[in-house]
Amino acid sequence: MRVLRWLQQVFSNSRRQRLQFWWRVAGLGLLWGWAVTVGGCRTSTPAPRQVTLQQSWELEPGDVVSGYLVTASLGDISIYLKGHTLRAPFSGDIEPAAAGVNCIYFSTPEIPAYLFRFCGLRRPNLGPIALGEVMGSGEYVHFATLRRQPDGTWAIVEPSSNVLERALQSR
Repeated sequence: MRVLRWLQQVFSNSRRQRLQFWWRVAGLGLLWGWAVTVGGCRTSTPAPRQVTLQQSWELEPGDVVSGYLVTASLGDISIYLKGHTLRAPFSGDIEPAAAGVNCIYFSTPEIPAYLFRFCGLRRPNLGPIALGEVMGSGEYVHFATLRRQPDGTWAIVEPSSNVLERALQSR
């Protein structure tokens, strides 16, 4: 009789434990689904943006010299980020640059005549982005400001310290 009671307790406890286990698994599945949905897991990558510059220099980002990759050129400001993050200075869009490795273009409807190029970012966050969201991180980041010209080309202009400061602030 004692053995029978003991077996009933073991099986009833294991059934309870199995139910608790499956509830935990289901809860983790729901939590993961929520994190992917709310966390903004982006499913589509924007097409690389082709920008025609009004100026041209012998060396541009993306060129290779003696087997070494050029990551910045005339008009770029280089910042030593030490692996820290760079944040969106405004709400806008991030597109990969067609020319240049690890380069992105940031655009915002708040300043439609300007594009901001950031090179050297690891794992950039492409697509729509909100103010203060992480754009990416890197050891060195090269920053350039481009202004749309009346003929549709872009000219590299004096870098905007205001935009750069906003991108470097940790929120």
